Amino acid sequence: MKKYSDLEYLKLPKFKRFLYTVLCFFVGIPGGILAFLKKIGAGIVGFFVGIKDEFVDIGTTFANGDWKTKISFFIMGFGSIARGQILRGLLFFLFEVAFIVYMIFAGGYWLSMLPSLGHRGPEVVYDPIYDAYVTKYFDNSFKILLYGVLTLFFIIALIYTWRLNIKQNKISEQILRSGKKLKSGKDDLRSLVDDQFHKTLLALPLTGIIVFTMMPIIFMILVAFTNYDGAHNGYSNNLFTWVGLDNFNSLLSWSKGDVSYAATFGEVLTWTLIWAFFATFTNYFLGMLVAMMINKKGIRIKKFWRTCLVFTIAVPQFISLLYVSKMFAQNGLINGFLKNMGLIEKALPFWTDPTWARITVIIINIWIGIPYLMLIATGILMNIPKDLYESAKVDGAGPVMQYTKITLPYMLFVTGPYLLTSFTSNMNNFNVIYLLTGGAPTSTLPSPGGNLGETDLLITWLFKLTTFEEAKYYMASVIGILVFVVVALISLVVYNLLPSTKNEEDFQ
Repeated sequence: MKKYSDLEYLKLPKFKRFLYTVLCFFVGIPGGILAFLKKIGAGIVGFFVGIKDEFVDIGTTFANGDWKTKISFFIMGFGSIARGQILRGLLFFLFEVAFIVYMIFAGGYWLSMLPSLGHRGPEVVYDPIYDAYVTKYFDNSFKILLYGVLTLFFIIALIYTWRLNIKQNKISEQILRSGKKLKSGKDDLRSLVDDQFHKTLLALPLTGIIVFTMMPIIFMILVAFTNYDGAHNGYSNNLFTWVGLDNFNSLLSWSKGDVSYAATFGEVLTWTLIWAFFATFTNYFLGMLVAMMINKKGIRIKKFWRTCLVFTIAVPQFISLLYVSKMFAQNGLINGFLKNMGLIEKALPFWTDPTWARITVIIINIWIGIPYLMLIATGILMNIPKDLYESAKVDGAGPVMQYTKITLPYMLFVTGPYLLTSFTSNMNNFNVIYLLTGGAPTSTLPSPGGNLGETDLLITWLFKLTTFEEAKYYMASVIGILVFVVVALISLVVYNLLPSTKNEEDFQ
């Protein structure tokens, strides 16, 4: 492909300039992927180099440290206590004691059962007290997996704390050798509300993120490698076990011998991306257009028009979308009105024909999404310097040129990150699809469970997989992982193309 200089590029006609830009983008994709892979490789190499450096530092600390430091390798906090830092040493010591007690009475059991996820499921046994056969429960696969993950996190926390304990001993030795005095317990407490106050504030949120975000994510990922479903719930029915990559093969492989849902996943993913694209950009540009029309000089009662649009936000979607769904039904208000007016003879297939249903949900989503963008765009439009428009008029620029050269670049710069998050949220937009159509009409593609519909997104398909009698939790987990991969890749690529991440000085 011929590369143009900046001057040659500016001399090209607009259409050729656009084609050249698009071509450069696609030609640059392999190089971008290669650069990304190189960064990953460099990150992996850096990780192992860092691990090596840590081991070298640990060995050096043990070899050159005094007896207090050496004992601290086995009894955490001993060095700090021996050097007078009682509070700090006690915290290290108590954490180690808590870990040992937990591992003896619970953690060791959960960790030992994690490879098998249980050996003995529920059994029907004779109870002589009641003189009847009763179900007796033994291992619980769900608890084993959950507490096994918790135990692994506890072990990681111990390793991090132990390393922190070693570093603290090394630093304390260096301070004492330099002739300075170590911090006392009062100094430590004072620092927590002074120079280390940011760590104090972040401690609780960080703990919450680890417990309520990271652990559930790890648990969900692990479920994808099991056969956890309604028939194998791990306790009241049968135990579930590890199945390796079988679930991924079932969803992604095209082999004829096994059950494959690759075509189904591809169809739903394609529709999800189409939906997200139109749901994002139709709302974005139409919302911007409405804001520009309302803000235009000469428009009266602007507050009234904005209030009318905001009503769609004020009314809960659970009410408005269910009502609109009934309006577009076969015997709904829309079809009834068109028949009475003599415009149609038979009801329009808004929810029964796949193409009609998909177009209808996109149009209805415009009605829901425009008010949000209108409010956002209104604030941005009011902050664009009026001098730019006046200068453009003097230079002979018309409304279209002013929009493409002034309004749109400012909007994209300010709302670029929002546009990306809006696309991501639309990929996971459960409310609009589920409340309007419930996924209807029914699809003919095979599904692991639930009634897959032509308008189902990946998120609504995932919901259906987990809410019927023999819920396929493992398949829902696989879909969740793949959704994350798709969204992450799109987000990384688009984020690097946004004006908000470059040329910031142009909008200062």
